[in-house]
Amino acid sequence: MISTNDMRPGQSILVNDELYLILEYQHVKPGKGKAFVKTKIKNIINGSVIEKTFRADEQIEQAYIEKHKYQFLYKDGSDYVFMSNESYDQITVNPDLINNKYLLMKPNQEVTIQIYNDKPIEVSLPTSVELLVTKADKAVKGDTVNSSNKYVECETGLKILVPMFIEENEIIKVDTKSIEYITRVK
Repeated sequence: MISTNDMRPGQSILVNDELYLILEYQHVKPGKGKAFVKTKIKNIINGSVIEKTFRADEQIEQAYIEKHKYQFLYKDGSDYVFMSNESYDQITVNPDLINNKYLLMKPNQEVTIQIYNDKPIEVSLPTSVELLVTKADKAVKGDTVNSSNKYVECETGLKILVPMFIEENEIIKVDTKSIEYITRVK
């Protein structure tokens, strides 16, 4: 348990048995009445953001979320299998936690999995990944009049907009947050 006076952005708390991340925190002391704490909190499970007010010195249960490095092994039906880099234990992750991230994941890639009460709650990718281009149209002289970009398909099935000079069998770096081309690697 922590006091609302000790809360800070980035902490995880339990409110009505739901897991929340504190985004914003403001201690307010009005001229009349008792002090209170205004927060903006995000539900870690469903992503909804709400504003919640707490009394000053109110006790809130703090949630301890573990972060571990895992290696993506393979897809088993609709589930995804990861192996701990520390203990070599394997865990299966529900596709709801992966969403479209599977387009940026390839076997043996390292990810961070957040675990609460022995249950995975979030899969975080590195800031960028390197992917092999498997399908790309050839650049034709004069194509740059209309557009200097084209779509290519990567080894994971990701279709992404890249500059015209990118060809098949080249490796490109992709930003995992914006899912945009960064640079050519090889």
